[in-house]
This record gives sequence, structure tokens and C-alpha cells, in this order.
Amino acid sequence: MAKPFTVRVTVRVYETDAQGHLNGNVYLQHAEHARWELLRAAGINQGDLLKKGVSPVNLETTIRYHREVVAGDEVDINCVFVFSEGKSFRVEQTMTRADGTLVAEVFNVGGILDLDARRLVSDPRECFRSVAANPAVAGL
Repeated sequence: MAKPFTVRVTVRVYETDAQGHLNGNVYLQHAEHARWELLRAAGINQGDLLKKGVSPVNLETTIRYHREVVAGDEVDINCVFVFSEGKSFRVEQTMTRADGTLVAEVFNVGGILDLDARRLVSDPRECFRSVAANPAVAGL
């Protein structure tokens, strides 16, 4: 498994709900941002994947909330891609305040869709590796 990759975000007021907490949908957006930043750090960009006729797809997402997050909080989002045999892979993410307090976990199951065949590719790790400039960053 690769070393976790970290992105820091600052929660903005407009990302909060009526109680002043980070909106549940925004957790998903921040998690998605961290996944793409990890891919970008590995030298993988959406345009290169689309040129190959493929695109990552989300198959399942689970959020576990641990502590409240409010506007102004700085949150570190750790992200690790976990590959095994098969057409899907997992992405395990933790969100912590700058002081290390766990605020949420996001678990994602994804795959890579062949845009012509409309089927998942058989080896998503190899598909990512084929376009990565720095595959080790993503554990490829």
C-alpha cells in the first residue's frame, strides 16, 4: 500500500449548513478533490485518461462522521488507493483537523470505465500506471 497523500482545505462559510456544520455533500466534494490531487501528483490527469477512452467512476461511497467541522477549520484529507485483483479498487480517506483530531472517514469503491464498451476495465491499476508520470505516489 502506498503512503497516504494529504491535501489541506479550509472550510468556507458557504460550505456549512443551517447549524454551521460542514454540509454532508461538501465532505464528498473535498474527498473527491483529494483523490484527484493524488492522481495529479502521480502525473495522471483527466484529459490523458479521456484520450485513452476511459474515466474513473464511483461505485460506492461511505462516510463516517466523528466530530463536527465548522467554517474556518483547517482539515487535512489523507488519501490512499488500495488495489487488489479485479475490476474495482478502494480509496481510504481520513479527514483530521490540523491538531490530528479525526473528524470523518470516507471509503470509496471505484473502477475505471471504458467509455466505448461501457464496462469496467479489467485492471484499473495498470490503466492508471499507463498514464502516470510518477506511479509510486499513488501506489501503482
